[in-house]
Amino acid sequence: MNGALSGLKVLDFSTLLPGPFATMMLADMGAEVVHVESPSRVDLVRMMPPYANGQATAHSYLNRNKQSIALDLKDQSCIELIKSKINDYDIVVEQFRPEVMKRLGLDYEILSQINPRLIYCSITGYGQTGSYRHRAGHDINYLAISGIAGQSGRKVSGPPPLGVQVADVAGGSLHAVIAILAAVFERGRSGLGQYIDISMTDCAVSLNSLAGAAQLAADHPVQAESEVLNGASFYDYYRCADGRYVSIGGLEPKFIQGLAQLLDLPIIAEKALSPNLEHQQQVKATIQEKIATQPLIFWQELFATHDLCVEPVLMLGEALDSALADERDWTVNVPLNTDHADQQSQRQLANPIKFSRSSMRYDFVGQALGAGKW
Repeated sequence: MNGALSGLKVLDFSTLLPGPFATMMLADMGAEVVHVESPSRVDLVRMMPPYANGQATAHSYLNRNKQSIALDLKDQSCIELIKSKINDYDIVVEQFRPEVMKRLGLDYEILSQINPRLIYCSITGYGQTGSYRHRAGHDINYLAISGIAGQSGRKVSGPPPLGVQVADVAGGSLHAVIAILAAVFERGRSGLGQYIDISMTDCAVSLNSLAGAAQLAADHPVQAESEVLNGASFYDYYRCADGRYVSIGGLEPKFIQGLAQLLDLPIIAEKALSPNLEHQQQVKATIQEKIATQPLIFWQELFATHDLCVEPVLMLGEALDSALADERDWTVNVPLNTDHADQQSQRQLANPIKFSRSSMRYDFVGQALGAGKW
């Protein structure tokens, strides 16, 4: 196998979304991942509809390429089994609340005494320290407390419930992968592993890149519909005659001029670059009036031949069946069984990273509980 991470071995104690998404990415890139689950307290993702091929689609996706092992962590013999094998592993990922792994006898302090090269990553909502460390939370809470929700949405309707879990994945999963791979690189110099504390809220805060810089360095508060990129300018979504939407994002002068000419709306060229919010509202109202005269397909076909940063708002199914999806390999058919004997497969989202030499791995979908080998 030509996976970039071939040779790395990961012991994954996480459930739900953030940890499993992170370890799925590692597995896709070639790491050997063993997913430890409770035989009595089932991961809720296994029960989350809809289902395909007898399993929850989310579980089949998030746990592909992973060996599923059922161990009761309240059973001391299972704890001793893990300790006996920990020298074989490079990385541990866990997502319990702080101190749970310590009570089980599987925390970093204990396992690193057995394996000093171990890299141990804990993913939690609020981190291992601070007054919030034991507090329950979900993606919507982390986005709320991080300031992201406060600058999103509309003044009238408020912050939107997003269609993807930004704090869970962009915050928890991806930052965990970055940190783990950085620790692997550092271990190559020091010969030692280390502990990684990933707070989904901490990481969500860091995603406030432009707004955070403005708030901290210039004491400039960002609110919903107050900035160029969050609804105050013509950079926005516009409703078509059939109720569908187009996105317009061309902020540069050449795109503004082109949009004004194509739509025959001189006001765009005259006022789109104005810092005056009233001018921006006039531009937006004029664009909306124009876009509302035709259905989405009309605008989709018109803008397809003009390089103006205007694209249709697609439903996910439309996006995944698009020409771009085919050209860029957004999806992949993953075998249902480890032996590939019946040649059945399930269509899933592909890993988006493209290497020039290393290949991605799609061996099998998430396994039934305890079906893996260890």
